[in-house]
Amino acid sequence: MRFLWLFLCWFALPLGAETRVPATLSEVQLSFAPLVRQAAPAVVNIYARRVVAQRQNPFGADPFFREFFRDFGQLRPRVQNSLGSGVILSVDGIVVSNYHVVGQATDIRVVLQDRREFAAQVLLADEESDLAILQLQDAGDMPFLQLRSSDTVEVGELVLAIGNPFGVGQTVSSGIVSGLARSGAVTGNARGYFVQTDAPINPGNSGGALIDTRGRLIGVNTSILTRSGGSNGIGFAIPASLVAQFLKQAKQGNRSFARPWAGGTGQSADADLSETLGLASIGGVVITALHPASPLRAAGVQVGDVITAVDEQLIFTPAEMLYRMSVAGIGASARLSVVQDGIETALDLRLIKPPETPARAERTLGPEDVLSGIKVSQINPAVIAELGLPLSSEGVVVVDAGRVGPRIGMQRLDVIYSINSRPVVQTDDVARLLRKAGRRIELVAQRGGQQILLRFRL
Repeated sequence: MRFLWLFLCWFALPLGAETRVPATLSEVQLSFAPLVRQAAPAVVNIYARRVVAQRQNPFGADPFFREFFRDFGQLRPRVQNSLGSGVILSVDGIVVSNYHVVGQATDIRVVLQDRREFAAQVLLADEESDLAILQLQDAGDMPFLQLRSSDTVEVGELVLAIGNPFGVGQTVSSGIVSGLARSGAVTGNARGYFVQTDAPINPGNSGGALIDTRGRLIGVNTSILTRSGGSNGIGFAIPASLVAQFLKQAKQGNRSFARPWAGGTGQSADADLSETLGLASIGGVVITALHPASPLRAAGVQVGDVITAVDEQLIFTPAEMLYRMSVAGIGASARLSVVQDGIETALDLRLIKPPETPARAERTLGPEDVLSGIKVSQINPAVIAELGLPLSSEGVVVVDAGRVGPRIGMQRLDVIYSINSRPVVQTDDVARLLRKAGRRIELVAQRGGQQILLRFRL
């Protein structure tokens, strides 16, 4: 019977296949041990502390009365601890981690695999991308990982996730790349483009390394999407190509991440929309609005055009388009594939920061002014991008409502149109018109796309 089994196996071999006896133990056993020995020293544990203000509410334990007395009680400082992982990217101790691990931390300690411990400071942090770049203090000759271009990663590749789950110590889990371009996922504060993996990612793995079989970093683990709350879900990692741009800006001295400004809004071209527009294939981003100063407009893009690719990489959502622009970086140019009136053409887009024109002219109303403490700003493209205002916004926006604003119903991001029927065009108009308003004040503003009317007496 055994002879028959060997005979069948011999005939099952492909023609021309080489048969030989394994020469070493490593050829007999599949092991990731050499890879882990190479990469693990560059993955660190991060312990962060931050001080937050919290109200001491006597009804905090009651789910019913807690809502009625939400603002009751004094604000008291409370120490908040967070645990996560990070990856060393350079020999001088530059580390990448997640924003939700180290963001707003007052004390950061980084522990290496060999038990060495370093203090660290944040060089650059971005809540939207959920990435932060740290610098280890008094560090040198550090082990580090090479970055791999995310565009070369393929679905089905073997990967390892290295981190510090649950604070038990450095742990390695294996899996494959199960998906790319996961731009529809929303993980914490991060909204964007992710590499998907089935390698288990647990609490504490955040900020850890997702590496390929050559020990190169292909992503920074950020979260897992699960229904049960366990590790049996879908893991997401922020691509290494975006990490490379963060590293570049941190070395240039940026304190916050600067994204190229498109100056436009768009929507995904699904099957129905693609058929309506007469597109040859499904996909792309249909431009629905453009700011007058938009670089897309300057490149020749018009409302109704469909952008199908950026730098020869197909895109399917606005998040993918923003990711491609962010990876290229400010000061570079991107080649767009655009369908205009059914004809595909190539356009060059210059990647710029959102312009600061007109000047912000920020002003905080003083004690001598009505509604003292309110801070307003002139709207320009940079303010629109920072605050997430509609592209059509213009005039003056409330940056901080202070203590007085909420009492009259004013909120942050309210765009002030007029005071007592007098138009508000510049920030100085707010204080000037309030002084002339008398005791009855009527203020018209825009909030969330709707016009509101605030009336109050002094």
